[in-house]
Amino acid sequence: MRADPAYRKITADEFLAMNFGTDKKFELEDGVIVMMTGGTEPHAWVQGNIHSWLRQRLRGTGCRPYNADMAVQVSETEIRYPDVSIYCDQPPRADLVDHCTLSDPRVVIEVLSPSTTTLDQGSKLEEYKRIASIRTIAFVDPINEMCRTVERQPGIGWLDHMFSGTSGIVIPSLSLTIPHAEIFARD
Repeated sequence: MRADPAYRKITADEFLAMNFGTDKKFELEDGVIVMMTGGTEPHAWVQGNIHSWLRQRLRGTGCRPYNADMAVQVSETEIRYPDVSIYCDQPPRADLVDHCTLSDPRVVIEVLSPSTTTLDQGSKLEEYKRIASIRTIAFVDPINEMCRTVERQPGIGWLDHMFSGTSGIVIPSLSLTIPHAEIFARD
């Protein structure tokens, strides 16, 4: 579709108003609808581990973790669905019933797969960096059991912890570290 000159790019609002009527997931990339690949068991398991751990630790703090069902509007022509995102200081949940996106994520986490690792750590990373509220962007490789954390440093830019080893995902803005053992727990 992207190469077809007859294809009109759409806005984030138009994309969010669409009913795809399928169990497939789509993102909006530069005004073009892109189908997301399906996840693998290791991907789903690690995503669940992270989300579950965060739900327990963030309860009552004013910050809430969401899974890949909650969209992040990156721009007027880009919608992404990170595997896990954390939002703080949001309105009460009862006020958010009809929301497909939330404003100002503080943290986004992408679980990598062989087919998405280049996109996730390339253009998606750059998109997430443009969101002023984001303090931490993390990438988790479920196959090699490695994490990469990119952290906003006020006045300096971004600090990239390419290989965190067994330190897990450090989230300074929330005073949390998701332990490596919890991220990759087998059961």
